[in-house]
Amino acid sequence: MALRTSEGAEFELLANDERHHTEALTPGIRELLGKAGLSARSIDRVVVDRGPGLFTGLRVGIATAIGLSLGANADLVGVTSLELLAHGAHDLGVRGALVSCVDGRRGEVFVQTFDLDVGVVALSEPKVTTPLSLVGEWGEREVTFTGDGAARYDKEFRRVDTISIFDQLVPPPLEAIRLAALRSPDATIQPLYLREADAVANFATRERTP
Repeated sequence: MALRTSEGAEFELLANDERHHTEALTPGIRELLGKAGLSARSIDRVVVDRGPGLFTGLRVGIATAIGLSLGANADLVGVTSLELLAHGAHDLGVRGALVSCVDGRRGEVFVQTFDLDVGVVALSEPKVTTPLSLVGEWGEREVTFTGDGAARYDKEFRRVDTISIFDQLVPPPLEAIRLAALRSPDATIQPLYLREADAVANFATRERTP
């Protein structure tokens, strides 16, 4: 989570509470506002990461953002983890082809390709794929992978000489603020799931079992 005041001061709070989204998110927002000396009524724009990711986390995050924006009468803007990773890498000096790579579990990753030069340009749409397919796609071209998906499959990716890994596990929250400041408010926020929920997939698998 991150916050920028009208005076330009920036505050950031990172919490590692996997699978405890509901319990951690609202107290985290209160803590962040307290650090900045602000109340919820001081907010004029809410930015939310709409994915890709797992269903529960996305639903909780987006629902909380919508409720906060309505309560504060604030604008609402959605960004994606993939573009935040790309902008974070760019700001830290990475250039050339970059694949933002978010761990999707089930042996899959959520990815999107960007060109990092003067700015950040998306070269593909977000998609779900496997590490093996990703290696096959990029095995003969110079590219940088970043994100927790790149970290999880680090050994597989580093076997390929043309693939570099830029360590960046979490989409940088401050990038969300900077990126959203350049965008118009969204009328609606659509979660970027890229695939069906784990529970649906598991149910379908059991249904197909003889």
